[in-house]
Amino acid sequence: MTRPRIKLRTRSFITLQRVLPHHGLSRAVHALARSRIRPVTRALIGAFVRGYRPEMHDAVEPDPRRYASFNELFTRALRVGARPLGGDEHTVASPVDGTVSEIGYLDGLSMLQAKGRHYSLEALLAGRSEWTERLAGGAFATLYLAPYNYHRIHMPLAAALRAAWYVPGRLFSVSPATAATVSGLYARNERVVCLFEGAAPDGSTLPFALVLVGALLVGSMATVWHGDVTPRRPRRPVELGTPLERSASLALERGAEMGRFNMGSTVILVVARDAVTWLAGLGAGARVRVGQPLGRLRDA
Repeated sequence: MTRPRIKLRTRSFITLQRVLPHHGLSRAVHALARSRIRPVTRALIGAFVRGYRPEMHDAVEPDPRRYASFNELFTRALRVGARPLGGDEHTVASPVDGTVSEIGYLDGLSMLQAKGRHYSLEALLAGRSEWTERLAGGAFATLYLAPYNYHRIHMPLAAALRAAWYVPGRLFSVSPATAATVSGLYARNERVVCLFEGAAPDGSTLPFALVLVGALLVGSMATVWHGDVTPRRPRRPVELGTPLERSASLALERGAEMGRFNMGSTVILVVARDAVTWLAGLGAGARVRVGQPLGRLRDA
């Protein structure tokens, strides 16, 4: 009896998402989360802490009551040493705290979204042929951030930003239930695509992508180079580029912060063909933390 009720609940949730004003709700959350009206802030933070029990012991400020807004709590910084980098320079480090939705290798341009559902790398990158060709047949890891997770995003490898763009879209939830139900979810949702070049063990150029995928009630996505990219009006494709004037350098070390979600979502890491071997036993449902080894560059 339980299974049909779960399926009905999931279908109802998906149906509701199809008619909700995604962007209007997210803009409202964006404003509310940044409110500094103390009664509002206390109520939001209190409800969040009771409902999700986020880990605060590793935050620079472990007392939730001391944050001036809900968003400051949600995007809290961690104390030095809270997320040690595992392995060496050739180890692919987890860019986020979260849960592995899927991890594996592309079949040409095809990527696994969830059991029985695939989508294309070309659609994820919004048709950018140069980068699609460079990453075709590569390796990917889709990492889901729950509301209680730490929400800053870090570099999996040392690299320099080479291109970035904003892709408008819907804001479906990226929960496991939605990923298993909505076709092409990650290529339909609003996203920020960042393309990097690092160094392979043999000294050749190693291209990879970090795709920040928006979701229902995600107030905004930001990078260290571009600041807040969303919410955005008008919602149309925008080349974000590599604005040197906004950052001291386009190059970041492995483990350095590169962006953040203001509310939870998903990060997709895509690395070039024959470049990475994922760790054995690392599969869907595995919990990961920033800096934790996900795999290793081949020939290292």
